[in-house]
Amino acid sequence: MKTIAASIALSTLAVTGAEAQEERRRVAPPAVYDVAPGLGHFTDSVLFGEVWERAELRPRDRSLVTVAALVATGRTAQIGGHVRRALDNGVTPAEIGELITQLAFYSGWPNAISAVSEVKTVFDERSIGPVANSAAARIALEAVAEARRAATVNAAVAPTAAALADLTNRVLFGDLWQRPDLSARDRSLVTMTALVAIGQPEQLPFHANRAMDNGLTAAEAAEAVTHVAFYAGWPRAMSAVPVLKAVFDSRSGAAQTRSAQARSDGASMDLQVTRADEDPVPGPADTFTGAVRVSGRYRGTDPARISGATVSFSPGARTAWHTHPLGQTLFIISGKGRVQKEGGPVLTVGPGDVVWIPPMVKHWHGASADEAMSHFAVAEAENGSVVTWMEKVSDEDYGETDGGAGE
Repeated sequence: MKTIAASIALSTLAVTGAEAQEERRRVAPPAVYDVAPGLGHFTDSVLFGEVWERAELRPRDRSLVTVAALVATGRTAQIGGHVRRALDNGVTPAEIGELITQLAFYSGWPNAISAVSEVKTVFDERSIGPVANSAAARIALEAVAEARRAATVNAAVAPTAAALADLTNRVLFGDLWQRPDLSARDRSLVTMTALVAIGQPEQLPFHANRAMDNGLTAAEAAEAVTHVAFYAGWPRAMSAVPVLKAVFDSRSGAAQTRSAQARSDGASMDLQVTRADEDPVPGPADTFTGAVRVSGRYRGTDPARISGATVSFSPGARTAWHTHPLGQTLFIISGKGRVQKEGGPVLTVGPGDVVWIPPMVKHWHGASADEAMSHFAVAEAENGSVVTWMEKVSDEDYGETDGGAGE
């Protein structure tokens, strides 16, 4: 009898333990499991147990996509929870505010204003103060592409709605798209998301191409549409798929044509040699602190996008904060230097070290306080832009080192 009782007790404990484990995995609101247990299952096991875990988009990007879809479709009741998740995933308060600003133009002012109220509640919970406009340099749009876009607007829109054409050129692209508060890539990502979420696939080709020109990969674009399916519904995601396929096919064909043309043109081109002492110039005072010399500037021949230079820093000299649309590589030639990404430690580097700075990572680099440093810097242009300069590096940021490599 005791054996039977013990077996029953162990069985009960096992069930209780399984239920407790299941309870810990639950993500949906408690009412979901009482009213729609299947929805609870798919929420826990598929949406958050599978989709949110997929590596094709970083958690930060998934949060941008999710919040954009909720703002665009006016799902205010869900915004607060996902804004909290977005902050936890590394989206800054300023970026959330700018996402809402961007989508006011693409899904309407009422949705944006409603979203602000929900986000303000979260900011107050977390003691996040008022968000200020970024003081960074405005994003430069590629001149040829902008001229082509404006010409299309003037031809197709202006004859019927002259004011709309003017606002499109002067405000939407002349102001909003150049704001540095959200990177060009992220601005494109949330815009593309909104268009899918509100069922506007006819607007998608232009913005999908723009997103990929701004650094979004084809895999990320496809994953964004997959993610949106859960927040705006399968029909809207499925309607976007053939449009996205046409964009991918078009870009693939254009890339093959450019590659063939490059091989043909390259065969007739000469090698370029940029001498080490050719045209050394001082580093501009608005983008460098201290004495800096730039020499050996070079740029690859079109269609190559690569360029670089040797930069020599005196002790204590450094760049301002900046980003590169396609990243940057530094090869340390001599001396002792420092490099830091925003929010990270100041790292010490020396001769032979190679530093890779990923795309759109805010950072600075320069010499140590007591020793000069020279490095060779290489980067690629995107839409004609190689770098976006920001504010100067403070003495406080410059002085915080990791204590490595001799410091």
